Amino acid sequence: MKESINRRILTVILGIGLSLGVAVAQTCDIEAPAEDTSVNMIGWAFPITEFYADELEVCNEVDNLEINTQLLDSSGTREQVRLALSGGGESPFAILHGANGDVVEWASQDWVQPITDLVEKYSEQYNLDDIAATAWAGGTYEGEIYGVPIVANTHHIMYRMDLFEEYGLTPPETYDDVIAACEVLADEVSIDLPFTINLHAGWAWEIEFFHFLEAYGGTYLNDDNTPAFNSEAGVNAINKIVEVASACMGDEGLTFSVDDSEVGLSIGSLGFVNMWASRAASMDDPERSNFVDGIGFAPAPAPVAGGKLGGSAWNDFYMIPTTTDVDRELAFLIIMEAADAESQQRAAEVGIVTRASVAEGGFGGRYLEAASTTIIDGVGIYAANPAIPLVRTALGNVLPLVGNGDLTAEEALAQAAEDYTSEATAQGFIE
Repeated sequence: MKESINRRILTVILGIGLSLGVAVAQTCDIEAPAEDTSVNMIGWAFPITEFYADELEVCNEVDNLEINTQLLDSSGTREQVRLALSGGGESPFAILHGANGDVVEWASQDWVQPITDLVEKYSEQYNLDDIAATAWAGGTYEGEIYGVPIVANTHHIMYRMDLFEEYGLTPPETYDDVIAACEVLADEVSIDLPFTINLHAGWAWEIEFFHFLEAYGGTYLNDDNTPAFNSEAGVNAINKIVEVASACMGDEGLTFSVDDSEVGLSIGSLGFVNMWASRAASMDDPERSNFVDGIGFAPAPAPVAGGKLGGSAWNDFYMIPTTTDVDRELAFLIIMEAADAESQQRAAEVGIVTRASVAEGGFGGRYLEAASTTIIDGVGIYAANPAIPLVRTALGNVLPLVGNGDLTAEEALAQAAEDYTSEATAQGFIE
């Protein structure tokens, strides 16, 4: 029974790594505002974002400045941002944490403000060319930069090396290999489940569907914004996910959140996982893992043999709301103090950072090659189309119903297409 759980070598693209013990104390080198100023940040928690939240709070040492950080889960954060900003009133937050899709959604609705001028103004002071152009591109919408890239991420395989050695297994290269490995590990008494992917919520299903759909040669939208995901490729993608879940996870595995998979692997109750790379560093943390140096890392498996790997390229960003009453330049400088080179060297202890100099300086974790390969050979990123969030919502609402058997793949995609079309037409994306 599942335990209760609460809780690129390619440096021109990413700086990734595990810090080699840098522990220099950070300071906040900005000018004190003339009047008392409170700066509130909202985001979601995983190890590296918790680190950055602490870095933001270092600026509490500056006179007349109070930094307050609030970390929820990703769904809760997005819900709070939408509630706070959709009405057009003054934002209670001055700094928002969001990912690629949030940049497009929030910028297209004028919830966040362009910061291109500030990036140009402070580029030399903070060596912003050190952050990869691809990361900046992820924070750009219609030619304007809206987000400062602070984290890079993808999905890849993490596995118990002892079990793979005992059973003569090699890291799976395809999802057929994943299924075969699950069959081998099915009777292993030391584990509760052979393998998990994250399918515990609608948004998690949607992300995996994106991986599999793109790998099968499909896409979300046609050029006229009509749905393209309700296709043969879409059906094949869903059915492959269901095949993997049935062979490896069962009903119990469908409840596993990212936290559950991270902890399950670190205590040994899972044989292997395909999980966010941001969780890899904790596998070598003796306070979080029973398998320090005992977890292996490999690129994400390909849904289709010889095709793209089933992992996407992600960044997390800090953005500034359009309606904040905090001086935008002050908010930007606070962000930059938290994301400077020294901070990112230490952030690499717990996740993947965005500065090439971090990797070039030798701050590299054991998972670096697996994450890099997945990003290079994976499915890429979502299109920068403001209609995409509507697709993601429509899919997230129905795909779990396939997992529990209420809908077939065809029925779920038809329902999502109908729901998306109705909303996209109402919002003017479809004529």
